[in-house]
Amino acid sequence: MRAVNLLPKDEGAEKRKRPPLPVLAGCVGVVLVTALLAVMFLSASSAVAQQRLALDQARAAYAAVPAPPVLPAVDSQLPQQRQSRVTALATVLGQRVDWDRLLREVSQVVPSDVFLVTLNAQSPTIAPAPTGSTVGAALPLGFVLTGCTYSQDSVAQFLSRLDVVPDLSNMTLGQASASSGSVSGSGNQCPTGFVAFTLQGDVRAAGATS
Repeated sequence: MRAVNLLPKDEGAEKRKRPPLPVLAGCVGVVLVTALLAVMFLSASSAVAQQRLALDQARAAYAAVPAPPVLPAVDSQLPQQRQSRVTALATVLGQRVDWDRLLREVSQVVPSDVFLVTLNAQSPTIAPAPTGSTVGAALPLGFVLTGCTYSQDSVAQFLSRLDVVPDLSNMTLGQASASSGSVSGSGNQCPTGFVAFTLQGDVRAAGATS
């Protein structure tokens, strides 16, 4: 005889052995996400390693660049010497006399009855600067006029007009007398009966105040 199992099948045990489909899907998702994160981490680590390698190479190249040579003491003083020369040149140029303006000013104040014979003028010079200074002091030099006129009053009038010329200073009367054929021994003659005169003073340095 063949044995027959008359007991009912245990369907609950089979159900317990087989996990539900959502659980399987969740497990698969976790595995996929974990794998994706691992790939991203490895990629980022590789990029960081490449960047560090490039940084190390750049530092090595910078360290290999030779240091610039140290300038000698003379070379380091050149900019200061150049600046001193520029300052001295600017000072000299700033004290140049505008002769066109000066002669124009003098011509505008000459009285109609005065005749100029000679005019001698020199620019103010710059005295040597003291030690430690780049600016010299102006030394005024002469401005001398000789001429002829009809009277002493005309000489006085001309002198007073020269006093207001901005580029002249210390104008004084050197000589005024009846002409004897020459003016101040210069060899220039005035007609007999005229008054020969000499006026003298200084040319004011550019930028100087009265």
